[in-house]
Amino acid sequence: MAVETLTFGCRLNTVESEVMRAHAEAGSTGGDLVLVNTCAVTAEAGRQARKAIRRLARERPGAQIVVTGCGAEVETADYAAMPEVARLVGNAAKLTPEAWDGASAHTGIGAVMAARDAPPTRIDGVAGHTRAFVPVQNGCDHRCTFCVIPFGRGNSRSVPLPAVVDQVARIVAHGGREVVLTGVDLTAYGRDFSGGPATLGHLVRAILDGVPDLARLRLSSIDSIEADDGLLRAIADEPRLMPHLHLSLQSGDDLILKRMKRRHTRADAVAFCEAVRRLRPGTVFGADLIAGFPTETEAQFARSLDLVAECGLTHLHVFPYSPRPGTPAARMPMVAPEIVRERASRLREAGARALACHLDGEVGRLHRVLAERGGTGRTEGFTPVRIAAEPGEIRTVRITTHDGRMLIAA
Repeated sequence: MAVETLTFGCRLNTVESEVMRAHAEAGSTGGDLVLVNTCAVTAEAGRQARKAIRRLARERPGAQIVVTGCGAEVETADYAAMPEVARLVGNAAKLTPEAWDGASAHTGIGAVMAARDAPPTRIDGVAGHTRAFVPVQNGCDHRCTFCVIPFGRGNSRSVPLPAVVDQVARIVAHGGREVVLTGVDLTAYGRDFSGGPATLGHLVRAILDGVPDLARLRLSSIDSIEADDGLLRAIADEPRLMPHLHLSLQSGDDLILKRMKRRHTRADAVAFCEAVRRLRPGTVFGADLIAGFPTETEAQFARSLDLVAECGLTHLHVFPYSPRPGTPAARMPMVAPEIVRERASRLREAGARALACHLDGEVGRLHRVLAERGGTGRTEGFTPVRIAAEPGEIRTVRITTHDGRMLIAA
């Protein structure tokens, strides 16, 4: 069987697609199979996935298109109604071999809220990627008013610590140089364990101690208010833990944060960035920010703009607010769509200026760069670099200039 995967959304989906591909190939019943791993974080994510499914059906007549991911869970009727879709597989079932044994009925849809375990992955790496993503946590116990992801992923649950260390060791044994720990609510790691205290900081230490040949360890998006003391100590004194943190901030205004049901204040975000920079000078920060959340005034939006400079953010992920059916925010007074788009554009412009300033400051410096495909790589702070090196090679280079988007090495 020829198995193709098409992945939308988060890094967790990226590695899960690799696991599903292996199961589908092992359970081959003949013919072509396309696995579409969907995202539901915004309405646009769903629209793009459905557009891609229709295109696939035209380009691959006769292929069986199976849809899974958060879109299949929270927009079930929309995908089930598509004549191009052969069946749906729920998030609770998609990593099990049984889901890919050729059954024709929808599998496991709606079961994710009852899930209590996060099964470990067993992969050698992710096809086409220099760095490997390792899921260590799934689901979320929080209920931010704009977010449907807990209903697509279920409640928070963690992969046992020894299994994570074993997976990282497996990747390194197959030539992996860099691993990224990923999850839906990464800083909630270990809270569901009953056998003793475990935190993300404990996990980071266990990986670095247990896999001494791992060159680089990264974290995907974190909730700064949940960062434990052990994690902060690791940031301070573990050089193999990379000095780049992507923060789930969402807004710079306290009232909007409260209406979002976030757990931090603006002052918390600024204080966290200042504290980390004291512990690890040169740390680079990225952040998720939402533009045009319901009720957001121009003055409240301006506080998000100001937060880019106050926190020293470099890499922004900007989301124009998108109402998700069934969420509390979808019942709040909406900001006009044209204002939402305009605010998102201004946030992106602020991010571009911040990135340009960061790039200016890197010229002339030496950096250790992990080479990727296509003549590019990443510094320890995750800044992209144009470099002539083989993928997977780590080289110390001097930065000579930049093109406004990435650094250029000598």
